[in-house]
Amino acid sequence: MNFKSILSNKWVKFAFWGILYCLWVVWMKSWWWMLGLIVVFDSCVTNKVKWAFWKKEYDPDNPPKGFFPVLWMKMLDWLDAIIFAVIVVTFINIFFFQSFKIPSSSMENTLMTGDFLFVDKLSYGPRMPQTPLTIPFTHNRIGSKESYSTALQWQYRRLKPFGRGIRRGDCVVFNFPNGDTVLTQVPGEDYYAHVRINGKEYTESMFGPVLVRPADKTDHYVKRCVGVAGDSLAVSGGMVYINGEQQEVYPGIQITYKVVTNGKPIAISSLEKLGINREEVYYDNRLPGYHSLPLTSAAHQALVKMPNVVSAIANIDEFPPDGMDSYKMLFPFDQRNYTRDNYGPIWIPEKGATVELNQDNIAFYRRIIAVYEHNDFEEKDGKFYIGGEEITEYTFKQNYYFMMGDNRHNSLDSRYWGFVPEDHIVGRPALIWLSKDASGRVRTNRLFKFVLNS
Repeated sequence: MNFKSILSNKWVKFAFWGILYCLWVVWMKSWWWMLGLIVVFDSCVTNKVKWAFWKKEYDPDNPPKGFFPVLWMKMLDWLDAIIFAVIVVTFINIFFFQSFKIPSSSMENTLMTGDFLFVDKLSYGPRMPQTPLTIPFTHNRIGSKESYSTALQWQYRRLKPFGRGIRRGDCVVFNFPNGDTVLTQVPGEDYYAHVRINGKEYTESMFGPVLVRPADKTDHYVKRCVGVAGDSLAVSGGMVYINGEQQEVYPGIQITYKVVTNGKPIAISSLEKLGINREEVYYDNRLPGYHSLPLTSAAHQALVKMPNVVSAIANIDEFPPDGMDSYKMLFPFDQRNYTRDNYGPIWIPEKGATVELNQDNIAFYRRIIAVYEHNDFEEKDGKFYIGGEEITEYTFKQNYYFMMGDNRHNSLDSRYWGFVPEDHIVGRPALIWLSKDASGRVRTNRLFKFVLNS
């Protein structure tokens, strides 16, 4: 018996696919899926059921003739190919990896606007669909309509990861926590920020109606995880400190500088060689120079050596803040001496940890208790209630993370909307398979570039 005949043996096929299927079921820990072995057995061995019921078999010695019979045969072949592709790609997207595009500059210079990523889902464990009734290959929109139905909702469940879980310094893709409520006129903007600034009635009348989305159907964001559950985080002078220790400044991290020149602007080509997005470049003749030029540490060192640069000073915000850093914009949205560059300290909630609730810390945990952990939470006369019963402490049900963009002065991140719950985590950017700049040109130096985490 040769190797080819062994591979074509129906029992060998069943053994191979049956073992793979059983391993998948063990990983899923949903034992009723073991019934699927019946389908595997029939497909490999008995062939009693025509599982591809839509596909019609034709006698190769007597193929259909005539325009319409041949067209019908081809349509059924196309349908078979489409259904197979939908099933396979959906399976891969749920359990292994999925393609995403970077829409904004908040992670430059680590991830660039126009990067197309493969996001690895095995490292943190694949998250099972919570809103399974979704049009294939869509996330939350198709044209002007929602592409999913909430008629069926499943509880959050994540499979065992193949990696070491989220660590500080990882780039992470997640569902935007504040994206559960969307203003249909300005869907890309933060509903809750609008309400804090303009009031609920005005916001909804001007930019509504309001659309409510499940957690797994909010827009996807990508940021760097700077703090994990249980950490105490602070930002001082633009530097991140965890549990009192300054964290590594990764090569792609950039802040803005006030750059003064001798009256001559820096050539755009020279700025692009430093990795600066030309869309973030504005030269002010009155300065003369650039009020807010984003630079990495390496780019800053190179820029100050240019002959027409007089000075380049970091734009570090001190208290009192400017308009962008008003207390209505910075989490937890009460009057604390926070700015984007001098923030915290703030403790990141950890699963199983218990905190005593009081008027000073409730602003940090209110949304967690009421929204992310689905409690009937109320505040009355300075006291706190869940389900009508007074509580003085709270035990967290899941882990939380603090995310910041590498483009630190051009990133709406956890400083502006708070913690990212564990059940919002999607995966880890692993590979840039295509990258295009604003003009549509391919960045050949970024093709098939691995995204390296800590």
